[in-house]
Amino acid sequence: MIHATTGKLHWNYFIALERDLEVVSRYVEFCPQNFDVYSIEFAHLLFAAASEVDVVAKLLCQRLQPSAPRSNIDEHRTMLMAAIPDLTTTLVFVPRYGLDFKPWDNWAGPNNPLWWRSYNKVKHERDAHFDQATLKNALNALGALLILTYHHYSYALAPAGALRLSPRDTMQSLQPESTLLRLQSDYYYGHLLIE
Repeated sequence: MIHATTGKLHWNYFIALERDLEVVSRYVEFCPQNFDVYSIEFAHLLFAAASEVDVVAKLLCQRLQPSAPRSNIDEHRTMLMAAIPDLTTTLVFVPRYGLDFKPWDNWAGPNNPLWWRSYNKVKHERDAHFDQATLKNALNALGALLILTYHHYSYALAPAGALRLSPRDTMQSLQPESTLLRLQSDYYYGHLLIE
């Protein structure tokens, strides 16, 4: 169960980053033609989201296999792919802009995600690779964070004796609801309209 003093810290952090991304959408249209647009704000979002992916991945791996090593993304990959076989095919949607993407799809092959590699390049060699702090990489890093945060809380919010919550119960427990990035519709309860 979740520790009382931390609550849903990782969800709240995701929501804060999502709100920052939403503000950027007022200045750069979220469309494939603009995926290569880069900026300081996209660098900020890429850094923050990828760093949080690392934090949440470690927490999730610790929960899944407490004694296994989990010091880097390659060790996370081994455990996460074993526990979440559909990770590489999980879609993230941006309904407002008609976009969808699979942030973890590179793990279906031998490479780490493009957004992760770009994060490391921009982090360590900013002068040479700042142009990789793009809209596309920021969207994918935030989408990857949404997926891992969902999986983390599906375990962390489960009642005593239960392995994990269902997708709908997990997302219903994560409030406020995400407004820009979404998982597939069957992760959410429908809203009842009363006339």
